[in-house]
Amino acid sequence: MTEKPFLVSGRNTIIHKIRKYDLLVLNGEDYPPVLVTHKALKEYTGKVPENKRDAKMMDMELVDLTSIDVFGDEKTLLFVQTLNGKEYKVDYSKLGTPLFIKVHQDNAF
Repeated sequence: MTEKPFLVSGRNTIIHKIRKYDLLVLNGEDYPPVLVTHKALKEYTGKVPENKRDAKMMDMELVDLTSIDVFGDEKTLLFVQTLNGKEYKVDYSKLGTPLFIKVHQDNAF
């Protein structure tokens, strides 16, 4: 089995760890996907891959927060640490505002 390009930490933190793959974070049916690159996060507006194989072909890893392998349920608050040392806060209760995705901690090396 291959190594996952992310780690799960605690109850609501994901750590991106392999630069080659972007993470496409899915959080249930009601919330838009979030794209995690090696240096930033943004709301994803493209076509969501149908399966993990299609995602790999797009150099992405699908991360479904509701999957038992990740957290097992939808999250209102998610923290994501990128490879450049920044930690972002994704607050799904603030969807549609500038506070939806923001830098939580900047630990630049």
